[in-house]
Amino acid sequence: MKAQPQLHMMIKGQVFDGFLLVRASAQKTSSNGGKYLDMTLCDISGEVNAKMWDGLTPPPEVAKVIRVRGMMLEYNGRPQLRVDKLRPATEADDYDMSALAPCAPLPPNEMLDYILNRVDAFTDHQLKALVLKRLEECGDKLNYYPAASRLHHAERAGLLHHTSTMLRAAAAICEIYPTLDGELLAAGVILHDLCKITEMSADEIGLVSDYTAEGMLIGHLVQGVSELARCGRELNVRPELLMMLEHMVLSHHDLPEYGSPKPPMFPEAEVLHVLDLLDARIFEMNRELQNAQPGGFTERIWSLDRKLYRRKEQGNRE
Repeated sequence: MKAQPQLHMMIKGQVFDGFLLVRASAQKTSSNGGKYLDMTLCDISGEVNAKMWDGLTPPPEVAKVIRVRGMMLEYNGRPQLRVDKLRPATEADDYDMSALAPCAPLPPNEMLDYILNRVDAFTDHQLKALVLKRLEECGDKLNYYPAASRLHHAERAGLLHHTSTMLRAAAAICEIYPTLDGELLAAGVILHDLCKITEMSADEIGLVSDYTAEGMLIGHLVQGVSELARCGRELNVRPELLMMLEHMVLSHHDLPEYGSPKPPMFPEAEVLHVLDLLDARIFEMNRELQNAQPGGFTERIWSLDRKLYRRKEQGNRE
């Protein structure tokens, strides 16, 4: 895989030949009547305005990867990419999506297979049917949806990343605390955030443009309970099992100020809340610590209300 320059490192006069994401694209008319493309293109380092002056090339589709050849120029003191050639990327192209947008560290199909294999091992057939139905209803969006708009797991396939990591942690905790119902906990982990898919509007790159009307007015906790109630009725799930799953979704934020009208009221619900909080915080901490100098501190992180220290040394010393 050939390395390409990052947009924020490019200087005036430098040639760019590589892959970029389309964030905006439109054909416009210049003052002399000629047609041109006005685009916003980006990689993980940032974005740049781009112009293509041939007047014949149709606007590339937003949220798609394109192959671009051009030169970095400057207009009104700001970088501008003059595009000479472009085409849509194909499956045969060798490019790294993680160099273009934040991505989960594992392929989506690998994380989804782990989740499905865990569900397939359920011995409670009603629980298995209910979880599989909800996963099936989410469809292909699971392959790219983030878990948040800008905080934890705000990345392509971040919802799968968050869910699969929590599932692994749940399995380890159940070995330490054998009184926990491992299948109930696993089901709660898988179900708790699925309605993020209807709460946010995200493209196939995993970037959130806005919250939906349902997300603003109802939210993924209440939506999750509603979807569970509907599926439970359709599958004739045992009333107590359905009620406990609904409670786990409703209570996983723990406090009213974070959206949960009820606190966790049985062990599996409590563990779900703790795992959700732990996974979110570790993700945010790891992300912020990457930008700190060893022996120094991060900027104040508003979601955690603190600064973090990055240790000077890692690993064992002899």
